[in-house]
Amino acid sequence: MPTSSWQDVAATAQEFRDASIGRIHPPVSDLPQDLPRNVTFIPKKVLTRDEVLITETVPEELVSSLASGKLSSTAVVNAFLRRAVVAQKLTNCITELLPEEALSRAEFLDDYYAEHRSPIGPLHGLPISVKEHIGMKGKGLDAGFVSWWDRKGEEDSHVLRILWRAGCVFYARTTQPQTLMHLETSNNLYGVTVNPFNRDLTSGGSSGGEGALIGLRGSCLGIGSDIGGSIRSPSANCGLYGFRPTSYRVPVRGWSITMSGEEQILGVIGPLSTSLEGIKLFMKTIVSAKPWLVEPSCLPLPWKDLELEQAVAHGKKLRVAVLWSDNVVKPHPPITRALTEVVNKLKNIPAVELVDWKPYKHDEAWEIIASLYFADGAHEETDAINVSGEPWRPLSKFIIQENPYVKHLSVEEVWKWTGRREEYRCKYAEIWNQTATSTGPHGEPADMVDVILAPVGPGAAPPLDCAKYWGYTSQWNLLDYPALVFPVSKVDPDVDNIEQGYEPMNEKDAFNYHLYEPEKYRDAPISLQLIGRRYEDEKVIEAFEIIKTQTGLPFATFT
Repeated sequence: MPTSSWQDVAATAQEFRDASIGRIHPPVSDLPQDLPRNVTFIPKKVLTRDEVLITETVPEELVSSLASGKLSSTAVVNAFLRRAVVAQKLTNCITELLPEEALSRAEFLDDYYAEHRSPIGPLHGLPISVKEHIGMKGKGLDAGFVSWWDRKGEEDSHVLRILWRAGCVFYARTTQPQTLMHLETSNNLYGVTVNPFNRDLTSGGSSGGEGALIGLRGSCLGIGSDIGGSIRSPSANCGLYGFRPTSYRVPVRGWSITMSGEEQILGVIGPLSTSLEGIKLFMKTIVSAKPWLVEPSCLPLPWKDLELEQAVAHGKKLRVAVLWSDNVVKPHPPITRALTEVVNKLKNIPAVELVDWKPYKHDEAWEIIASLYFADGAHEETDAINVSGEPWRPLSKFIIQENPYVKHLSVEEVWKWTGRREEYRCKYAEIWNQTATSTGPHGEPADMVDVILAPVGPGAAPPLDCAKYWGYTSQWNLLDYPALVFPVSKVDPDVDNIEQGYEPMNEKDAFNYHLYEPEKYRDAPISLQLIGRRYEDEKVIEAFEIIKTQTGLPFATFT
């Protein structure tokens, strides 16, 4: 642990980050002193035409151009390094850039291609950004705590080793919140990461550095983690695609977290990207490497191409259930508008059948998951904060000190809450099974709802320190269901009016209702999520491919 004051440690962290940015050549020109709320147009004004073209290309097209020799890895990495500098200046999303390592790797890959006339792997030359707490050998591993600033990764995390062998280039490490348990991104080492579409709003969390960086196209594919919404929140807030896989499909060995080893609520690693194909590219690359051979907790489940689109073309209906509200906190008008627009498009597609999804005791789901998050009474989190003397961030106080479910549990109490978790999962499975319209050869339910279409949160990206309702994401962590976030539209104050005369259902609903002021949310991305049953990750992605093709999503541009 550092022996200096927390302020001195923070100053050192920022100096280290700034020095890494200072090694980018040529340097990025100065940005305007007075920044507007929406800064997404600024990178185009300070980067070269070629840099803009490269960084606004989706990952699947970059991989194709790199594999054919049309683009060099050096040119691509340089472009993303420079755009990452711009993103940092606009949103405060970077903990460290890696110019020397990244350009050395790019040169190696270019030399390999020149000699062999073929790519080294499926990700040949593709730059990938990484959330800081996912370990890199010899690099800092603070996980948002000042007291952890001098920790170093002993080895590259398993997921990074797989991606490296596939040919990628790591070039940027990104911010996360104190405790990793915020749906925003603020810590005392680097400060607050803001939303590029509206800097008065949060980029989300806890993978909010990834959200802001990719939202500004300083990355096209990044790695985040999710235990309560930490991939989906920043993806939704920043107009991206993000995927929370089912547990044990993507390896997690080598990350830095508190309460390592607890198994009641499992965190997962997953991708954020500028395209759906980027999500698929990440998942296929990881699963094809058979991570279970190295990390035995990973399940030996090969990636399955279900050919759902072909089945639909031959008469199968894609059955989509719509969750309009969880009956705890009602979504803001922009979210309801986005749901309505997508549903209205789906109604006109003969191959899609829509049903309403009735939420089952989502308030109880929060009670269960919130009781299991900190079974040690948040002792490890509290110690990691207090030992350095750093102040508690507002949302750290919210999720720990002000959370009535945070208690030190005995072994017997952990068993009790875990039993309640399993009971709740069984009840939710029963409800899903009740959507069956036929039975299989062994009497099992068949032709059930395929996926649930739902909000990602009770609003678009909230103002800073206001992301206090987790229910639309943590619900699916409790159930361990895979979920894909996708962009739909943007908040328009001329259309998304306040719902006058609404009577909130409870205190949480009242807090959320009074947050919404249309002008405050101007330009914020509006996103939704598609949820599937446990280990039906491939079905979720293929179902959305059908929906995207048939509806023309998204209904707005995000560059």
